[in-house]
Amino acid sequence: MERLRRLCRGRTVTFGLPLLLYLVGGSFGLREFAQIRYDVQKLHGKVDPTLKEKLKGNNVTLESEYKKLEKSDLDNWENIRGPRLWEDSKTVQKQQREAARLKTQ
Repeated sequence: MERLRRLCRGRTVTFGLPLLLYLVGGSFGLREFAQIRYDVQKLHGKVDPTLKEKLKGNNVTLESEYKKLEKSDLDNWENIRGPRLWEDSKTVQKQQREAARLKTQ
């Protein structure tokens, strides 16, 4: 009994046991996270065939996007902000619609 008390007061239990738990728990956590990563990679490789067909037909090039930007009017734009956290979104949208309606009249 005395030996057990000395062991509990010593450095072995104070420092060794938490370190052992940390190492075992850490290795378990790393293994689980690695397994999740590999599972996601496997699932990522499996794509729905209909989605593949849609992606094949969607050819977006840098030139086509540049032509869209050339057509847009960047000098005349209106800054529209969303509601703040403390504001009610419906009332803000109603006010913005009213202001836009009055501006067009």
